[in-house]
Amino acid sequence: MALTRNDSEAQDLVQETCLRALPKLGSLRADSNLKSWLFTILRNIWLNQLRQKRSASNFAELDTDESIADLVQEPSQNPHDSYVGKMEREWVRQAIERLPVASREIILLREYEELSYQEIADVLECPPGTVMSRLARARSKLRSLLSTTDYFPAEPSADGEKLSSRSSGK
Repeated sequence: MALTRNDSEAQDLVQETCLRALPKLGSLRADSNLKSWLFTILRNIWLNQLRQKRSASNFAELDTDESIADLVQEPSQNPHDSYVGKMEREWVRQAIERLPVASREIILLREYEELSYQEIADVLECPPGTVMSRLARARSKLRSLLSTTDYFPAEPSADGEKLSSRSSGK
Protein backbone atom coordinates (compact mmCIF):
# COMPACT_ATOMS: atom_id res chain seq x y z
CA MET A 1 0.00 0.00 0.00
CA ALA A 2 2.85 2.36 0.83
CA LEU A 3 4.26 1.99 -2.67
CA THR A 4 1.14 1.94 -4.83
CA ARG A 5 -1.21 4.49 -3.19
CA ASN A 6 -4.09 2.22 -4.08
CA ASP A 7 -5.51 -0.75 -2.22
CA SER A 8 -6.40 -2.81 -5.29
CA GLU A 9 -3.03 -2.09 -6.94
CA ALA A 10 -1.28 -3.10 -3.70
CA GLN A 11 -3.22 -6.37 -3.67
CA ASP A 12 -2.32 -6.96 -7.33
CA LEU A 13 1.33 -6.25 -6.54
CA VAL A 14 1.36 -8.78 -3.70
CA GLN A 15 -0.43 -11.34 -5.87
CA GLU A 16 2.05 -10.82 -8.73
CA THR A 17 4.92 -11.18 -6.25
CA CYS A 18 3.51 -14.49 -5.02
CA LEU A 19 2.95 -15.72 -8.58
CA ARG A 20 6.58 -15.01 -9.45
CA ALA A 21 8.06 -16.20 -6.16
CA LEU A 22 6.23 -19.49 -5.61
CA PRO A 23 7.66 -21.34 -8.63
CA LYS A 24 11.19 -20.27 -7.62
CA LEU A 25 10.80 -21.00 -3.91
CA GLY A 26 12.60 -24.33 -4.31
CA SER A 27 15.71 -22.59 -5.66
CA LEU A 28 16.01 -20.37 -2.58
CA ARG A 29 19.01 -21.24 -0.41
CA ALA A 30 18.31 -22.45 3.12
CA ASP A 31 20.26 -19.54 4.65
CA SER A 32 18.46 -16.91 2.54
CA ASN A 33 16.27 -14.24 4.07
CA LEU A 34 12.77 -14.93 2.72
CA LYS A 35 11.43 -11.49 3.65
CA SER A 36 14.24 -9.67 1.81
CA TRP A 37 13.88 -11.96 -1.19
CA LEU A 38 10.13 -11.28 -1.41
CA PHE A 39 10.64 -7.52 -0.97
CA THR A 40 13.20 -7.56 -3.79
CA ILE A 41 10.72 -9.26 -6.11
CA LEU A 42 7.93 -6.90 -5.03
CA ARG A 43 10.14 -3.83 -5.48
CA ASN A 44 11.27 -4.93 -8.94
CA ILE A 45 7.67 -5.51 -10.05
CA TRP A 46 6.69 -2.10 -8.66
CA LEU A 47 9.61 -0.37 -10.42
CA ASN A 48 8.66 -2.05 -13.70
CA GLN A 49 5.08 -0.82 -13.25
CA LEU A 50 6.37 2.69 -12.54
CA ARG A 51 8.41 2.64 -15.73
CA GLN A 52 5.30 1.64 -17.66
CA LYS A 53 3.27 4.43 -16.05
CA ARG A 54 6.04 7.03 -16.16
CA SER A 55 3.64 9.74 -17.27
CA ALA A 56 1.36 9.15 -14.26
CA SER A 57 2.14 11.03 -11.04
CA ASN A 58 0.74 8.52 -8.51
CA PHE A 59 3.81 7.13 -6.76
CA ALA A 60 3.50 6.20 -3.13
CA GLU A 61 1.07 6.63 -0.31
CA LEU A 62 1.29 5.51 3.24
CA ASP A 63 -1.66 3.61 4.59
CA THR A 64 -4.31 6.27 5.19
CA ASP A 65 -7.32 4.03 5.73
CA GLU A 66 -8.58 4.21 9.27
CA SER A 67 -9.32 0.85 10.77
CA ILE A 68 -11.81 0.28 13.55
CA ALA A 69 -8.88 0.03 15.97
CA ASP A 70 -7.80 3.55 14.97
CA LEU A 71 -11.28 4.92 15.59
CA VAL A 72 -11.72 3.41 19.06
CA GLN A 73 -10.76 5.91 21.73
CA GLU A 74 -8.54 4.63 24.52
CA PRO A 75 -10.36 5.44 27.79
CA SER A 76 -7.16 6.82 29.30
CA GLN A 77 -6.30 8.97 26.27
CA ASN A 78 -7.47 12.55 26.07
CA PRO A 79 -9.51 13.18 22.88
CA HIS A 80 -7.41 16.27 22.15
CA ASP A 81 -4.18 14.28 22.42
CA SER A 82 -5.66 11.64 20.13
CA TYR A 83 -6.61 14.30 17.59
CA VAL A 84 -3.18 15.95 17.73
CA GLY A 85 -1.51 12.54 17.31
CA LYS A 86 -3.64 11.80 14.27
CA MET A 87 -2.83 15.19 12.75
CA GLU A 88 0.90 14.70 13.37
CA ARG A 89 0.82 11.26 11.70
CA GLU A 90 -0.95 12.79 8.69
CA TRP A 91 1.62 15.61 8.59
CA VAL A 92 4.51 13.10 8.55
CA ARG A 93 2.74 10.96 5.93
CA GLN A 94 2.35 13.97 3.65
CA ALA A 95 5.99 14.96 4.14
CA ILE A 96 7.15 11.43 3.26
CA GLU A 97 5.02 11.51 0.11
CA ARG A 98 6.82 14.70 -0.94
CA LEU A 99 10.24 13.01 -0.78
CA PRO A 100 11.88 11.80 -4.00
CA VAL A 101 11.08 8.15 -4.77
CA ALA A 102 14.51 6.82 -3.70
CA SER A 103 14.36 8.67 -0.36
CA ARG A 104 10.77 7.67 0.26
CA GLU A 105 11.54 4.04 -0.55
CA ILE A 106 14.42 3.76 1.91
CA ILE A 107 12.43 5.51 4.68
CA LEU A 108 9.50 3.12 4.10
CA LEU A 109 11.71 0.02 4.12
CA ARG A 110 13.44 1.03 7.37
CA GLU A 111 10.76 2.82 9.38
CA TYR A 112 7.53 1.15 8.23
CA GLU A 113 8.64 -2.30 7.11
CA GLU A 114 11.29 -2.36 9.87
CA LEU A 115 13.89 -4.06 7.71
CA SER A 116 17.47 -4.17 8.98
CA TYR A 117 20.23 -2.36 7.10
CA GLN A 118 21.39 -5.69 5.68
CA GLU A 119 17.87 -6.61 4.55
CA ILE A 120 17.48 -3.23 2.86
CA ALA A 121 20.89 -3.70 1.23
CA ASP A 122 19.69 -7.05 -0.13
CA VAL A 123 16.46 -5.52 -1.45
CA LEU A 124 18.22 -2.53 -3.04
CA GLU A 125 21.22 -4.62 -4.14
CA CYS A 126 23.81 -2.30 -2.60
CA PRO A 127 26.24 -2.42 0.35
CA PRO A 128 24.91 -1.78 3.89
CA GLY A 129 27.11 1.32 4.12
CA THR A 130 25.30 2.78 1.11
CA VAL A 131 21.99 2.03 2.82
CA MET A 132 23.13 3.92 5.92
CA SER A 133 24.26 6.97 3.94
CA ARG A 134 21.10 7.01 1.78
CA LEU A 135 18.95 6.66 4.89
CA ALA A 136 20.81 9.52 6.60
CA ARG A 137 20.24 11.75 3.54
CA ALA A 138 16.57 10.72 3.32
CA ARG A 139 16.03 11.45 7.02
CA SER A 140 17.74 14.81 6.59
CA LYS A 141 15.41 15.68 3.68
CA LEU A 142 12.42 14.56 5.73
CA ARG A 143 13.58 16.57 8.73
CA SER A 144 13.94 19.62 6.49
CA LEU A 145 10.44 19.15 5.07
CA LEU A 146 8.96 18.73 8.52
CA SER A 147 10.73 21.82 9.87
CA THR A 148 9.48 24.04 7.04
CA THR A 149 5.91 22.74 6.80
CA ASP A 150 3.03 24.02 8.90
CA TYR A 151 1.02 20.96 9.90
CA PHE A 152 -1.54 22.59 12.13
CA PRO A 153 -5.12 22.08 10.91
CA ALA A 154 -7.27 24.98 9.88
CA GLU A 155 -9.71 26.06 12.58
CA PRO A 156 -12.60 28.45 12.14
CA SER A 157 -12.13 31.80 13.86
CA ALA A 158 -14.87 33.72 15.66
CA ASP A 159 -15.87 35.44 12.39
CA GLY A 160 -15.96 32.12 10.48
CA GLU A 161 -12.66 32.47 8.58
CA LYS A 162 -10.17 29.62 8.61
CA LEU A 163 -7.03 30.15 10.65
CA SER A 164 -4.25 27.71 11.37
CA SER A 165 -3.68 26.80 15.02
CA ARG A 166 -0.32 28.48 14.83
CA SER A 167 -1.74 31.77 13.55
CA SER A 168 -4.58 31.76 16.08
CA GLY A 169 -2.12 31.61 18.94
CA LYS A 170 -3.03 28.11 20.20
